Amino acid sequence: MTVFDVDVVAVVIAAISSFALGGIWYSPLLFHKPWLEEAGLTELDIQNADHKLVFSGAMFLSILAALLMAALLGKSPAIIDGVLLGLAVGVCFVASTLGTSYLFEQRPLKLFLINAGYHTAQFCLIGFMLAILS
Repeated sequence: MTVFDVDVVAVVIAAISSFALGGIWYSPLLFHKPWLEEAGLTELDIQNADHKLVFSGAMFLSILAALLMAALLGKSPAIIDGVLLGLAVGVCFVASTLGTSYLFEQRPLKLFLINAGYHTAQFCLIGFMLAILS
């Protein structure tokens, strides 16, 4: 097995599921309003964003994240291994890195919890999806 010996279809499906989770996480169903408030954004800011750039960029980055997770997990991982690797990546790499930046930037704890929570859930979902699809 090489580092790049991955199931491309599984990677794409895992990335799409991760992207969809972000859509739900930051929607009015869950954290849209508190995220806007804590990030210092308004609905107008969201409306004026370059949506093609934002969504295509987010999808590309989701594919990149799923690709690395697939390379780390290898072929046919157990579901628990996929989820635990996702949890480790989400908490130990992403949340800890965000936390360091947020401390120095003096950003709100609530914003950290929303964003770090999403990324931890994102990587757990990617690991789960790769395990069931590979």
